[in-house]
Amino acid sequence: MLNKVVQSVQPSMKADLSEIWRSPNRAAAETAIDVFAEKYGAKYSNAVECVIKDREQLLAFYDFPAEHWDHLRTTNPIESVFATVRHRTVRTKGALSPTTAKTMVFKLVQTASKTWRCLKGQNQLPKLVEGVRFADGYEVTDTSSTSAA
Repeated sequence: MLNKVVQSVQPSMKADLSEIWRSPNRAAAETAIDVFAEKYGAKYSNAVECVIKDREQLLAFYDFPAEHWDHLRTTNPIESVFATVRHRTVRTKGALSPTTAKTMVFKLVQTASKTWRCLKGQNQLPKLVEGVRFADGYEVTDTSSTSAA
């Protein structure tokens, strides 16, 4: 998205985007998006349109436990794995058969996985699998189903 604006604006726009995804809750992030749209909308409508169009996907991490937010807000683990594989496959001499290529990629990813960080908040995973809902990083308890006696 930063490629849609002139280079001199990119640092301030990057900081404003950071304000969006570093907000403590969804409401503050929504407000930050509105401020972003107002600030850059007139001159850089294509960049603002990207944020507005992908608003739900951008803020989807608020529906997960707060411990997981650091992991969900970044693509570094994916990019790191691809960089490792690309680095090695580019330097491999000779034609690889499909089987050899798959084996090499598997072993590279397996080796790279040894240095990955553990997931913060592993204790929350069973809740996610069970379908427990989270809002702004906190577990949502449904009190509407209980009735007074």
